[in-house]
Amino acid sequence: MTSPRTFKLTVAYDGTDFSGWQIQPGRMTIQGWLERSAAKLAGTRVHVVGSGRTDAGVHAIAQVASCTMPRWNAPAQKLATAINVSLPDSILVTDAVDAPDDFHAIRDSVSKRYRYQLQNGGNRNPLEHRYWYRLRKRVDLDAMAEAAQLIVGRKDFACFQSAGAPRTTTVRHVTACDIIPLPDGPWGESRLAIEVQADGFLYNMVRNIVGTLIYVGLGKHPPHWVTELLAEKKRELAGPTAPANGLFLKSVWYGANEPGAIETSLGRQNAPSG
Repeated sequence: MTSPRTFKLTVAYDGTDFSGWQIQPGRMTIQGWLERSAAKLAGTRVHVVGSGRTDAGVHAIAQVASCTMPRWNAPAQKLATAINVSLPDSILVTDAVDAPDDFHAIRDSVSKRYRYQLQNGGNRNPLEHRYWYRLRKRVDLDAMAEAAQLIVGRKDFACFQSAGAPRTTTVRHVTACDIIPLPDGPWGESRLAIEVQADGFLYNMVRNIVGTLIYVGLGKHPPHWVTELLAEKKRELAGPTAPANGLFLKSVWYGANEPGAIETSLGRQNAPSG
């Protein structure tokens, strides 16, 4: 009799047409598609657990998921190929590897990195608008970078938590908050990315950080405003929530020196700072 096998899946997706990661009745979700595809192979329901429940419209370069197949005798990578057969073009399992029996994509992750993509002024790009938030006015990257460094550290990020998903603590350790100038777009549009890495995130935390940094970049507030927001711990004082379309889950760490790597369920190391 074949023993159940646990797998770590790496998944990329365009989240534009989905109601987020998590299964919701009557809605199209990433988790729903993956579970239906896996169930076809297993002949029974397969629960697929994602490392993070991305919201509607949010994308992933390397989401990580765990699942246990009651029977699968082929190499792990062939599982990715088989699952992909039943998925829409906007979802792809890019990798599948064997994992410890107790591997859990949420519980075992030690760090995640998100990337937010911005177009700094210029005309809209109708071919790539799904993946970039276009700012109508240009922002000051130096001011944004100065403010971003004030976010790094173990702090209470209550001012960046949206209502709707309360947590027992709003303290998180942000190990990187980087402003990254990017090459111009195909029509000369100026581009940049904001990448945030932490041991965990509050609801809408990255998008709220981005909205706050944009306000600094537009000159509405000085960089040290971020320090004041962190001290006040009030969401209504910070910047707006940036739209979902610019956000990507970029990497997930499980204790080794490479994103998505697995050691074992014991003796995990600290994640790199990025």
